[in-house]
Order: sequence, then structure tokens, then C-alpha cells
Amino acid sequence: MNTCEPHIVEQSLVSRLVSGDYDAFTQLYQQYSLRLLGRIIRLVKSEEVAEEILQTLFLRVWERRAQIDPSKPLKPFLFTIAQNLVYDHFRRIALDERFRDEFIKQYAEDYQHIEEELTFKQTQESVMNAIKALPPQCQKVFILFKIEGKSYAEICETLNISKSTVNNHLTKANSLLKSNLPLYQYRILATFIYLWANF
Repeated sequence: MNTCEPHIVEQSLVSRLVSGDYDAFTQLYQQYSLRLLGRIIRLVKSEEVAEEILQTLFLRVWERRAQIDPSKPLKPFLFTIAQNLVYDHFRRIALDERFRDEFIKQYAEDYQHIEEELTFKQTQESVMNAIKALPPQCQKVFILFKIEGKSYAEICETLNISKSTVNNHLTKANSLLKSNLPLYQYRILATFIYLWANF
């Protein structure tokens, strides 16, 4: 009889809990909270987090008291809830870390796009200024040949100049652009012209 007494006492407390007896809930809390807290601390390695989980656990017990079966031992039920809450805690941490990593990655990509766009605009402006700074006839020949894709013959006819003059203007334009632009911008200009002419 004596060995069954604690079980009967607990069964009585759980029955009262199920019917909404707050005093029974408090007694069960006092009976199990320290053991549960110790178990949770071992899992999460933080007393503060463990206490939060313990509060959530008993809040859940109170809210779902009507679903508890008084004929079954309460201890496995409480430790199962504790374990599930600890899993939820670690899942949330993993999600937060993944979200943080995604945010940092997205921010870095956005920043890189902004930086690339800014560099491209600065390069474009420098290239256009360098072309505008060419001597007028040299500039016309360069634009007709390199940008508009006209042939030597078409340029000769349009500007009424010889092929050798066209060639001289192009050589001069290339030389001036190469000396007036940083190397990387000149290469970008050359690439742009190549792509423009071939696509």
C-alpha cells in the first residue's frame, strides 16, 4: 500500500489539475520543476534559456491540462514536453543562423552590385570624356569606325578624306585614348567596341 501511495497521490493531483485546480498545478510544479530544470540545463547549457523553457513547459501543461490522462504517469509526459521544447529551441537557433547567413550573403551581393554599377558608370563617363577630348576630325573617324561600324570606304566618302587619313586618325585616336585612360578602362573600352561590333 505504501509503495503505491505516491502514485495515487500524483494521480489525484493530476485529476485535480485536469479539472482546473491551480493548487494541484502548483504542487506538481514544485514536485517536478527542479528535476526538469536540471535536465534542460544539461541539454541547452544555459540556465537562463532553461528557465524560459521550463516556464513554457508548465504554461503548456496548464493550457492543455484537459488533454492529460490522469491514469498515466506524469513524469514521462513532462520530460517529453521538455525534450520537444529543447528541440524547438535548437531548431529556432539554426533558423536564426541560417537567416543571418542569408541576410549577410544577400547584403554582400547587393553591395557588390551597387559597387559594380558605380564603377561601370564612372568608367563609362571617363571613356565618353576621353572620346569627347579627341580632336574633332579624329573623334568623327573614331566614332564612325569603332562605334558605328562604318568601313574605311564609307568613312572616306562621308568625310571626303583618303584611306590613309582615316588610318592616321584611328591610330592617333587609339594612342590618345590609351594614354588618357587608365589601363583597365582602356581595356573595357576595347572590349565594349569588340562586343558592339560583333553582336
